[in-house]
Amino acid sequence: MKTTFKSLLTGAMAAAMMTGASTATAGEFDGVTVNILTRPGPVIAGRLVDRGKEFTEMTGAEIRVNEVPFAEIFQKLLTDWATGTNSIDVGVFASGWAVELVDGGLVENLDPYIAKDDKINFDDIAPYFREFNQKIGGSTYLITVDGDFQMLYYRRDILEKIGMEPPATWDDYMKVAEAMHGMDMNGDGEADYGSCIFKKRNAQSYFAIGSIAAGFSQTQGTGEGLWFDPETMKPKINNAAWAEAFRVYKDTGKFAPADELNQDIGDTRALVQAGRCGLVIDWGDIGPLSIDEAGAAIKDKMGAVIMPGSPMVLDADSNTLVQCDATRCPHATNGVNHAPYAAFGGWAGAINQKSDQKVKDAAYAFLSYVNQAEQSNVDVTMGWTGYNPYRNSQLNDTTKWIEAGFSPEFADNYLGAIKDSLNHPNMASDVRIPGAQQYTGVVLDRELARFLAGEITAEQALANIEEGWEEITEDFDRESQAQMYKLSLGITN
Repeated sequence: MKTTFKSLLTGAMAAAMMTGASTATAGEFDGVTVNILTRPGPVIAGRLVDRGKEFTEMTGAEIRVNEVPFAEIFQKLLTDWATGTNSIDVGVFASGWAVELVDGGLVENLDPYIAKDDKINFDDIAPYFREFNQKIGGSTYLITVDGDFQMLYYRRDILEKIGMEPPATWDDYMKVAEAMHGMDMNGDGEADYGSCIFKKRNAQSYFAIGSIAAGFSQTQGTGEGLWFDPETMKPKINNAAWAEAFRVYKDTGKFAPADELNQDIGDTRALVQAGRCGLVIDWGDIGPLSIDEAGAAIKDKMGAVIMPGSPMVLDADSNTLVQCDATRCPHATNGVNHAPYAAFGGWAGAINQKSDQKVKDAAYAFLSYVNQAEQSNVDVTMGWTGYNPYRNSQLNDTTKWIEAGFSPEFADNYLGAIKDSLNHPNMASDVRIPGAQQYTGVVLDRELARFLAGEITAEQALANIEEGWEEITEDFDRESQAQMYKLSLGITN
């Protein structure tokens, strides 16, 4: 699918001439069925089911939520839509994966629908999610249901007990993790863990490594790009910054559960809720999960902070790590370069361009309903949904969070850490170009797992990743990929 960006724009213009959907009304979609594909519930899928039942009562549309394992979502969507099977009307998936689908002319342009929608209030969606997650080539193809980037969480009570501060660097992380490791943090008489990071292959571990590498690698702002040279598409991964990130990622295992290499995000979260983790990398879910019944052991004991950074960053010319200064790290804080990583970017809904128009109207109306503040401002406060904040109203008002069970102190801390990350000028974007899932979910994930298993060195893994990425870039056409990558970073020249 080597469709050019010109054809993408042509498709957008054609879509703009179509009939848009406004707010749904009672009985408007009687007899219409919308088939959605996403990951297994209750996370993400579960709340779509709940909101789907409400939407059916309101409009008559039947919302069917179909679930497949995380690693299968993209390929099933691509195959269904590209082959013309069209059994799926809506995909709810990682926003970064959409570029390939849009580039192939498979996704409905939503601008005309949004123009007639008086309830979605796009101005309330935080700028990063509104402009980077939902838009491709300047047009909106996705509707956000969850805003994702990673932060560091810590046991506030344990840090206070041992007299240490939340980690600002990865060296700090190791020191704090070591000090906590082996302590009984939940009072059950068993030794607990200083660090909990999901590292299972064919799951989501490749997102965590991006959060570590970003602070060593990206210094000049979001437009610099973490993954590739925007002009040449040469991978920016086979270097000293990523080698150090790989070593840090592996070394955290010294203070982790023995079976960490087999743990997915759900396994790690269960340990966190049981009160067994001193430090953890995760998305925004830990906040709401700490007030769930299953999180009683950590209720009002967690803290959140922007992802650790590094005072040493990559000098590309010498391929060494050098000390931050005002020129190298213009966005540094106290000499530490932070680059909070928009890992995954967030779950978002895209509509099959080939679905019947009435189905597309119902599909848009449903995605709008889920996105609207009246629904989403509640959904993001519940940990089991997997939905994290993405609206300004969710970040600037603690009322709903306190009503949900947050203490005022933790509500301020949690939302403050999110805003510190989301508003950071050096925020690192996820891969948002055709082949995104292949670059990271296949090649990076495979070589990272081999490194963690001790099969290859960090340097061998990175060389293999570079080679694999170059092959993917050539398959999709280097010039087209560079153009799309620049657009994903907000570069228009």
